[in-house]
Amino acid sequence: MVPTDFTTLIQRFYHLQSERVETYQLFDEGHEAYLRTGPHYDFDHYRQLVNEITQAFCGISKEMLEIKGKLHHEFDRPGLSEHIEKLQSKEKQKLELTAKLQLARQRAQDHPEDEDCQEQIQEIKHEIIKNKEALSEIMQDFKYDSEEFD
Repeated sequence: MVPTDFTTLIQRFYHLQSERVETYQLFDEGHEAYLRTGPHYDFDHYRQLVNEITQAFCGISKEMLEIKGKLHHEFDRPGLSEHIEKLQSKEKQKLELTAKLQLARQRAQDHPEDEDCQEQIQEIKHEIIKNKEALSEIMQDFKYDSEEFD
C-alpha cells in the first residue's frame, strides 16, 4: 500500500530503491552460481531466479509509479514525479544492460578463445557505470528537491 502523507511517501520511495539494489545483488549472485554449473548449465534453476527477480522488479516499479502519481497529483510536486520517471527509465536500461552483461559473460565462459567476448564485457560494464552515475545524479536531485519544502 502506498502511504498518503508526504514524508512517509518519500521514505517509501527510498525503501523501494534500496529493495531494487538488493534485488540486483541477488540477480548477480544467482547468475554467478548459474555460471558455476557450466558447461551443462542448470537453466531451470536460473529461469526460476529470473522469474522471481522479474516479479520483484515489477512490484517495485508498480509502486514507484503509484508514488509518482501521488507526488504529481496529490502533493503538486511534478518535479519529484519527473525524477521518478527518469529513474524508472534508467532502471529499465540498467536491467537491460545487466541481462546483456550476463549473456556476454556466459558467451565468454563458453568461448574462452574469443577475445571479442572480453571486449564486449568491458564495453557493457562501462555502459553500466555510466548508467549508475546517471541514477546517482537523479537520486541526488530527488533528495535535494524533496527536502526543499521540509
